[in-house]
Amino acid sequence: MQVGVQQSVLTAEAAATALQAAVAHAESLGIRINVALADSSGVQAGFLRMPGAFLHSIEIAIDKAYTAASFGFPTSQWPAIFAEDEALRTIAHRPRLVAFGGGVPIRQDGVLIGGIGVSGGSAEQDEACAKAGLRAIGIES
Repeated sequence: MQVGVQQSVLTAEAAATALQAAVAHAESLGIRINVALADSSGVQAGFLRMPGAFLHSIEIAIDKAYTAASFGFPTSQWPAIFAEDEALRTIAHRPRLVAFGGGVPIRQDGVLIGGIGVSGGSAEQDEACAKAGLRAIGIES
């Protein structure tokens, strides 16, 4: 009987690169963000806050990364999911679930290895920053 499994995780170097790239994209947009990374278990793997970014956005960014890592799809997909299944709307009240854009799963070779979450701009700007972070480490979302 196999008792354990291997788990792929983001390296510290890749996490730092993704965080910096998300911030660089935010700077190009003229916004200030908080950006967080979670591993596939939802455990925080990295965080960066731009000076002047909204304080409340710290937890939102962390929870966007957690939500993307735990469900494996972008947080921007929740409104469509809720529209299709009314019963699922109750999940929107769960702690740490963020149901608007800015959280993107991180997949390597089809395997979910984490999530990145950004908060500070519009949902679209946040998602663009998250995707810029992933592109910097060679991952297309």
